[in-house]
Amino acid sequence: MDYISTRGGGNAVSAARAIIKGLATDGGLFVPQTIPSIDKDFIQSLLNLSYQERAKKVLSLYLTDFTNQEINDCVENAYGNNKFDTDKVVPTVQVEDNNYLLELWHGPTSAFKDMALQLLPQFISTSLKKLGDKNELVILVATSGDTGKAALDGFKDVPQTKIIVFYPQEGVSKIQRLQMLTQEGNNVAVVAVQGNFDDAQSGVKQIFNDTSYNELLAQKGFQLSSANSINWGRLLPQIVYYFSSYADLINMGKIKLGDKVNFTVPTGNFGDILAGFYAKCMGLPVNRLICASNANNVLTDFLTTGTYDKNREFFKTISPSMDILISSNLERLLYHMTKDTEKVKKWMQQLQQDGKYTVDDATLKAIQETFCAGYLNDTDTMDCIKSVYAKDKYVADTHTAVAWQVAQDYTAKTNETIPMVILSTASPYKFNDSVLTALGEDIADKDEFALLDKLAQINKDPIPQGLAKLKTAPILHNKVCEKQHMINSVSEFLNI
Repeated sequence: MDYISTRGGGNAVSAARAIIKGLATDGGLFVPQTIPSIDKDFIQSLLNLSYQERAKKVLSLYLTDFTNQEINDCVENAYGNNKFDTDKVVPTVQVEDNNYLLELWHGPTSAFKDMALQLLPQFISTSLKKLGDKNELVILVATSGDTGKAALDGFKDVPQTKIIVFYPQEGVSKIQRLQMLTQEGNNVAVVAVQGNFDDAQSGVKQIFNDTSYNELLAQKGFQLSSANSINWGRLLPQIVYYFSSYADLINMGKIKLGDKVNFTVPTGNFGDILAGFYAKCMGLPVNRLICASNANNVLTDFLTTGTYDKNREFFKTISPSMDILISSNLERLLYHMTKDTEKVKKWMQQLQQDGKYTVDDATLKAIQETFCAGYLNDTDTMDCIKSVYAKDKYVADTHTAVAWQVAQDYTAKTNETIPMVILSTASPYKFNDSVLTALGEDIADKDEFALLDKLAQINKDPIPQGLAKLKTAPILHNKVCEKQHMINSVSEFLNI
């Protein structure tokens, strides 16, 4: 299977080449030329398999230029070796009747990004060998919190790679910041950007699209790539857990093969929910994909009206991983809904020039057949954390709470009895101050580690090892730059 740009430029490339490049030459995103289709027998074949084995079967449909042994090695290196704190890797947990949480945060950095960013470095290392590329790959990352640490951990000391992560200086939680600033590795760098996540993400895209700078890098033996979800190799692993959760529900006796399921996803960059769209297109019986946003509800407005407008107030919220106004992966959805690269290119140009675009009625109608959306402000998010704990003794993080309430609102509005799977994207320990405040605990004069201990007295899950170790970990990164000087930080890191 080959991959093409959402904007129509360039030739089709193999999966390995798409993963190495990250972004298409014309600035578009790589998408599969065709989406593979599965049947009930394929789903049936997943039921008695481990998560790793399920992943191998799904990934092989897209990585047709990889051998079975290469896929096997990638998956085992990513999800084996006791990297995850549960043998199930991604458990589906029933919390209330007809409401299930898909816990995606049992990996080494306690966030769902581990599901992709433990695997992406394996894909890249394998692709470099397959293609015989000699240049050193420089991974550029913009993060709103979780992606940064997960990427740093995944790429740490991976041969033939370097990684530099940019994060908004005041736009991540204290734990998220500590996770990045204490990152070890001979090939890693972390830089705070004086701005918000969209500033960091736009800066990274500008570096990718700077032709003369990329030519200079090539002369010096470097090639840029991405670990953000604009990279197909980052998005692909996320498709797997939709299939895995569906198989779990069958094994739990909650659904029969062929029954439909709803998924609610807290998302800012649209990659996590887009993976569910691919799963549905492949043939997984998905009824609706419900997009949950915080006060930065640009996606809610788009999915409701068809107008995407980033020209709005930016809010710093207690669910910072969704504090995003430019949702890069929406471009892939627009391509699949229209199959019209000229339309997509025009909309993306309008977004860059005017900060907004409006899709045609037919495109919006097609999108709304699968997607709907809702959002939550910080006050309601806190209320949800409190109510879920009071009713179910389950401690949800600030992002999971957004999705939980949006899911309940959807069910109340539609009166559907279809099972609801809510994607739980981070451990509550990553946002312990907000979670404890929501639960009515006094957090005054307590540092992050006292808060971790306090939350551990309430939560059934222990403090993740990676977070507990932060207490004694030295700060290794302290660089800060203005948003217009991000390219200088890359040059300094690479000594060019």
